[in-house]
Amino acid sequence: MTRGASKPQPIPVTITHLEMTAPPAHYPTLPLGQNVALLSAHSMPNHFYRYLVDRVGRPWHWVNMLTLSDVELGARLAEPGRIISTLYLDGAPAGFFEIAPVGDGRNELVYFGLMPHAVGRRLGRWFLGSAIFTAWSTHPTSVIVQTCTLDHPAALPLYQKMGFAPVGQSRGEVLPLTKSQRNAVVMR
Repeated sequence: MTRGASKPQPIPVTITHLEMTAPPAHYPTLPLGQNVALLSAHSMPNHFYRYLVDRVGRPWHWVNMLTLSDVELGARLAEPGRIISTLYLDGAPAGFFEIAPVGDGRNELVYFGLMPHAVGRRLGRWFLGSAIFTAWSTHPTSVIVQTCTLDHPAALPLYQKMGFAPVGQSRGEVLPLTKSQRNAVVMR
């Protein structure tokens, strides 16, 4: 937000679309000495989902799912085939990923990320590998993901190292939430 502005200004972004057309031959192993659990929710409450999106995505301006009404979000979370898994580190939530079928035989890695306290613990490759394994578990024709210029600088290189290939780019805008808007959404 610029100084003196009453509302945030849209941020232009470049979106990179990536695709993986075959499962990897192997997946990264969990680094030694990590106390982790990965749990998939069969019926995730809206408030917990918003918490995850906010805590993981706040630095990267993840706002799309936060602005949905309770009814819209609940319907989306209940869609058949949607998988949301939460990473726990030392007993506390530390990240999540979300997989959704896109209707043409493909699965999309909708969200993937770690909370700030889990960054630097050498979990990223293993956690992304777990998300990719989960995405391929329903035998799609391919797995897609997108990242943008607001995401962590390591996101695009990591996706490529894990086997995703860029298939296109597009331009878009992200309208950040004000602090009061974000608080109202997360506390809803």
